[in-house]
Amino acid sequence: MGGALVHGLLAARWLATDIVVVEPSDVRRSELAEEFPEVELLAHVSDVGSAEAATAKAGVGETHVAETRAAVVAVKPSVGEAACRALSKVGVARVLSIMAGVPLDRLESWLPSATAVVRAMPNTPATVGAGVSAIAAGSRATEPDLAWAEGLLGAVGEVVRLPETSLDAVTGLSGSGPAYVFLVVEALIEAGMAVGLAPEVSRLLATQTLAGAARLLVESGEAPERLREAVTSPGGTTEAGLRVLEDRGVRVAITAAVAAATERSRQLAR
Repeated sequence: MGGALVHGLLAARWLATDIVVVEPSDVRRSELAEEFPEVELLAHVSDVGSAEAATAKAGVGETHVAETRAAVVAVKPSVGEAACRALSKVGVARVLSIMAGVPLDRLESWLPSATAVVRAMPNTPATVGAGVSAIAAGSRATEPDLAWAEGLLGAVGEVVRLPETSLDAVTGLSGSGPAYVFLVVEALIEAGMAVGLAPEVSRLLATQTLAGAARLLVESGEAPERLREAVTSPGGTTEAGLRVLEDRGVRVAITAAVAAATERSRQLAR
């Protein structure tokens, strides 16, 4: 997710010089060097040599967040404490965490008492500027801190503010949601091939059908059920296909998937 965010920020015309990535793994750092040749890559937080190198800058419209030492924590929860302890030693004043399942009170316990912490749950479409993120404020986060987080994540998609109690559900729906959609596209491609289409044709049709349907949903402003009804003629082909999906419990399966991912997020927080 950290790599997706960097991709999105660069696509949103952030300067590479405004981004510093700390990656302890030599192998991963080498991969990132190929992906982001102009972004400074460091092995350890202690290698950050100046306030300017560690500064995160975010602007939306005419709003510009004042320069400050700030960091995004985009690591696995198992190494989250070590990452935060390291940040404590370089005077970070603001932290945005995109670690799934790590609650604000735990994050704050790993950082100096003056650190403003914002927790977020973004998703991978941020890579193409089409992400959606939910953010929640820690006990020391003020309006300017939330504006900073919104400016950062707003460069790669939509942002909503929610209480922390909602973030596990956000993880289950939009955080994990792209994978559910990709699974549906995989199934559509395989289904197209099963009824006689060439693999490349089936992939094109399935991918563009998803992209077009999503764009229609967003740009029309119509409710999904209205759009579904509009394309479903009584006794027609779409009705025949939808009947099978309903009979096979697609709605139930999706609901169960979101519930399972939500519960797993809760477990990670314990």
